Amino acid sequence: MAKTASEVQNLEQARRAEERLLSEMAEHGYGEAATFAVRLGVEEGLNNALRYGARSSGDQPVRITYEVDDQSVRVRISDGGEGFNPELVPDPTLDENLEKPTGRGIMLMRAYMDEVVFNEKGNEVCMVKRKR
Repeated sequence: MAKTASEVQNLEQARRAEERLLSEMAEHGYGEAATFAVRLGVEEGLNNALRYGARSSGDQPVRITYEVDDQSVRVRISDGGEGFNPELVPDPTLDENLEKPTGRGIMLMRAYMDEVVFNEKGNEVCMVKRKR
């Protein structure tokens, strides 16, 4: 399983990296549901890293690294930002948070990916989707 790494600085570059990942998944026979889940997780992770992490780090590039094999897809997204504590992000499903624009991306990543782990600093997320 070879690792593929890209540095992205904007949404257009992020989409190109995402398309390369999805193409590699297709080569390994991943189905529609797994492809949807990975697309959603990667989009949310990259959007958050570009919106919050890269801006707080002086627009340093966001790094995406992934590995695809016949059993799983592993994605790591990191930025040079200050990080955050994902446990302190308000639950977007609670009534008092329904109007707040934060927390949905993390909720979606956790709902669709099999594993979602943030590093201690909170500026890197590792996600895994297993082939079923």
